[in-house]
Amino acid sequence: MLNVKLGKKAARSDPRTLRLEKYIKFGILPPPPASSSWTPKVKTWGMMKNDVIGNCAIAGTGHLVEVWTANEAGSEVVIPDAQIVAAYSAISGYNPKTGAHDDGCVLIDVLNYWRSKGVGGHKIGSYMQVDPHNHTFVEDAVYLFGGAYIGLQLPISAQSQTGTGKTWAVPKQGLKGNGAPGSWGGHCVDLFSYDQAGLTCCTWGALQKMSWQFLDAYCDELFAVLSPDWVSKGRSPNGFNMAQLQTDLAGL
Repeated sequence: MLNVKLGKKAARSDPRTLRLEKYIKFGILPPPPASSSWTPKVKTWGMMKNDVIGNCAIAGTGHLVEVWTANEAGSEVVIPDAQIVAAYSAISGYNPKTGAHDDGCVLIDVLNYWRSKGVGGHKIGSYMQVDPHNHTFVEDAVYLFGGAYIGLQLPISAQSQTGTGKTWAVPKQGLKGNGAPGSWGGHCVDLFSYDQAGLTCCTWGALQKMSWQFLDAYCDELFAVLSPDWVSKGRSPNGFNMAQLQTDLAGL
């Protein structure tokens, strides 16, 4: 049995949430390249206590900060575990002394807390919801924003597919039995790479491959996150004028 925890509660939507496709429709965002990866500059992927508590949604914020800072500033920032746990406690009510209320988080609650309070001293500017079944939109989120913050309804079959050299894929029996969405539980990961063959995410302190079909079958929410850590010089590491995007978003 894997020595890991999950911790994503059921997705909750908010009609006020910005949607990425709106800005693609207005022609603000360029088309994504055929492949992209933001992982090579990251030296250490931390577990961030997600092996002992269900704080995957907060670990996801930490992994995004690692990628943003490694690529934008050239100096990777690793948020200490104590600050990751403190944010988890503030959002979920988890008590690290007793272990009570280790029930996970709703992703949109984490995003709102991250924007207003910050995690480990790092705040985000805004976030946009993305249709996970539109692969172009997913690619845009990963390429333009330095990663995508996503929720999965993991099947039990993913347990045997987890680890170095393995790929999360829809099992032969399809979406039933051990392949049923959510039969293992809800989990939060970050997407950092894609190509025609599939995607790569970070979870449990390591990189994990998944197929596009797996994303289609098991992803129930996906967000592009706009952070000052990604645009500290006005342009993101891919050269995109993110400062202009912020201005354009404010004007719509």
